[in-house]
Amino acid sequence: MTKIGKNMKAAKEKVGVDPLSMEEAVKRVKGAAFAKFDETVELTINLGVDPRHADQMIRGTMQMPHGTGKKIRVAVIASGEKMKEAQNAGADIVGGEDLVQKIQEGFMEFDTVVSTPDMMKSVGKLGKILGTRGMMPNPKSGTVTFDVAKTIEEIKAGRVEYRVDKGGVIHCPVGKVSFDENKLKDNALALLDKLIKIKPASAKGKYIKKVTLSSTMGPGVIVDVSDMNIR
Repeated sequence: MTKIGKNMKAAKEKVGVDPLSMEEAVKRVKGAAFAKFDETVELTINLGVDPRHADQMIRGTMQMPHGTGKKIRVAVIASGEKMKEAQNAGADIVGGEDLVQKIQEGFMEFDTVVSTPDMMKSVGKLGKILGTRGMMPNPKSGTVTFDVAKTIEEIKAGRVEYRVDKGGVIHCPVGKVSFDENKLKDNALALLDKLIKIKPASAKGKYIKKVTLSSTMGPGVIVDVSDMNIR
């Protein structure tokens, strides 16, 4: 049996076990946070979808109303004028074939990768490296584009990517413990609203099955979604 530390035990007592409104869930998560760093607050949504079917593979991006509080290091793989555009837009790392080779050799000092379409043939070589880390540029996530300046700006401002895993679950950051309660609530509800709007027509039964809010080190709080007009 795994031994629970005193900090986690105290946190579990603070959050309780009953489903709570989003407003109250945010308060409990913030109040139970005990790490010495500014923990990320994450929303976990269990969906009634089968990702094995292409039309139920939910994936996309959205702009959090209040950002995520995380500084994102953006690497851009491009060529010609697009490299200069990326540098002017605030990309942290910019390169072409040289950056592809550098990544192949082990360089990973970035959090996300944006590529122009003309460079994807070369970027394809990085599939095993970036794919396992969820960083492979993809048109569906908006990271394969010629509009690199806009994409960099959105990512830096708090654009997040959500993607259902094999078990039909989405994990997505909605801010930091240091965020104001209303900002965390707004971000979390915005994500839920987005997922409801893109519900696959082929999804059968209950769509939003379970919603949990938690901080990096803290216990999860079950969110009561019965009053959110969700089926």
